[in-house]
Amino acid sequence: MADIETVGVGIHWEDLPVGRKFKTVGRTITEADLANFISCTGMLEVLFTNVEFLKTESAIKGRVVPAALAYSFAEGLLVQAAMQSVGLAFLNMELDVKGPTFVGDTIHVECEVIECQESKRRPGVALVRTRNQIVKHDGTVVIVYTPLRMVKGRGYKAS
Repeated sequence: MADIETVGVGIHWEDLPVGRKFKTVGRTITEADLANFISCTGMLEVLFTNVEFLKTESAIKGRVVPAALAYSFAEGLLVQAAMQSVGLAFLNMELDVKGPTFVGDTIHVECEVIECQESKRRPGVALVRTRNQIVKHDGTVVIVYTPLRMVKGRGYKAS
């Protein structure tokens, strides 16, 4: 049924001019999210597994989560919002952790296109760099990262 529109498709590079801004919906980080993430990644550090350590020996008070968890959730939010079926490759990024994220925090991503250049070698493809800020419910920016991605255009044909 080719004449039926598919919803949930990401944003093609032609619709990502430099300066475009958007944000994702939010997601609250739960204790189960922390337990599952540290278990599947092997990040079984006392900072994430031992609440007594947090109370008595850590400079960070509260149920802190790895920055990698916040970053991973941000990428998931962006896939749902903007990249579904248009992302071809994640090429590189710079990442700066500005502050801690805790169980119970609700995060969203604020995204600004800072580069968009059509590929000279691959028709229908562009390199798109964004500045992504992971923002907590209180407005605190906890991570800033600038991924460079290869993104499909409307006329893209797989070769």
